[in-house]
Amino acid sequence: MNRLVVDASAFAAFVFQEPEGGAIATRLNGASLFAPTLLKFELASVARKKMRAQPARASRILMALATALEERWGIVWCDVDPTEAVLVANATGLTTYDAAYLWLAGSLGADLVTLDARLATAGAALVE
Repeated sequence: MNRLVVDASAFAAFVFQEPEGGAIATRLNGASLFAPTLLKFELASVARKKMRAQPARASRILMALATALEERWGIVWCDVDPTEAVLVANATGLTTYDAAYLWLAGSLGADLVTLDARLATAGAALVE
């Protein structure tokens, strides 16, 4: 089974039905999913921003967030060593948050699913 680490940009697109969400759903389908626990808070932050921009949709946005955090998705929530994340961030120029996803993918030997071009580029550079 394909092992994937999914980041906030990709999972939020799926959860909140953004234009790229369909492609992300296809990519995640049937895979073993992993994410740092940080993803929960990043999704909550996205929900907050969406609620501020679209107050009339607040209840739908909160429902999408709650659904995203349900166990049925089978995401294996992983702790990331902050020291390791700092080292990856330092080596790549990424934020420590983004580096956490990259470190987790590397430590699991998993592919990283992201819509963040900078993170994807850094991940590809580390693989080479």
